[in-house]
Amino acid sequence: MSEAPLRYSREELAEFEQIIQDKLTAARKEVVFIKETLSRKNDSGTDNTASSSKVLEDGADTAEKESLNQLASRQMKFIQQLENALVRIKNGTYGVCIGTGKLIPKERLRAVPHTQHSIEAKMARRD
Repeated sequence: MSEAPLRYSREELAEFEQIIQDKLTAARKEVVFIKETLSRKNDSGTDNTASSSKVLEDGADTAEKESLNQLASRQMKFIQQLENALVRIKNGTYGVCIGTGKLIPKERLRAVPHTQHSIEAKMARRD
């Protein structure tokens, strides 16, 4: 009877690292896009030269800016989690559940490469 492996192989880690790098690239591009969108909204161009009767539009603009700021904040947190996952790959702890100490299934890591919990541990935390 063979025991389950305690770590992923270098080849497997290289696959996860590529997935993480791809997600990092996409997330960073999205943050740049959001920041550019916000900076365009902050430009007082011809949109803001109309009469002050557009109070509702101003409120909508403010709500949209808040929404974009929240989205940017979530993306920055996601980027930090992905970068932390890269550190775990380098130090050999990637893919090991911090709740159970077992390997997190590859399917879960492919779907959520920054996770530190197996489904088993995540469900136990909710109870």
